[in-house]
Amino acid sequence: MRFEGVIKSWNDDRGFGFIEPTQGGQEIFVHAKAFRDPRERPQVAQRVTFEVEMGPQGKKRASNVELLRARSRAPLRARKDRPAQWGTASLFAIPVFLVVLALGYALGHPPRWALWAYLGLSVITFVTYAVDKSAAKRGAWRISEQTLHLMALLGGWPGALVAQQALRHKSSKMEFRTVFWGTVILNMAAFLFLASSYGQELLANR
Repeated sequence: MRFEGVIKSWNDDRGFGFIEPTQGGQEIFVHAKAFRDPRERPQVAQRVTFEVEMGPQGKKRASNVELLRARSRAPLRARKDRPAQWGTASLFAIPVFLVVLALGYALGHPPRWALWAYLGLSVITFVTYAVDKSAAKRGAWRISEQTLHLMALLGGWPGALVAQQALRHKSSKMEFRTVFWGTVILNMAAFLFLASSYGQELLANR
């Protein structure tokens, strides 16, 4: 059975010390040879896990001791590099857009170039987000938020949405996100208008 405790005292020259069990009770003697890794050198107040055995004189001593190292900052940085979690709005935005596309084609005749425009602009917008994030890391010249919003408004918002989640860029700034969702709504409304008879008439008269 393993227990947890804290190094209460340690004499590195003599290679032994005492562990104070977390659950309370008497301090447990520990020798340097009891550590699983002989290269480990414990320090006072360091947490450990250990087993208990009886020594030659019938006294309890620790065995199979393992140091519990503090979590490094590397995992925190790794979490920052992971994709952002998809919020409710982000998760349903593209499915809703597919419904809007289907509705547009069912009720009208959107321009033939619409789907290709969405695809091309989304790719360009994703790359633009990636360039802006790289510039932010390097402290270099940044792409303005107005430019990012304009690209989303013109039809690149699906790529922007994926970039925000995958690259963790502009995914938590509330002011930016509010304007972004405004561009999404305006873009879908414009698509439905162009798919309607009024939009078709407008395009035909140009």
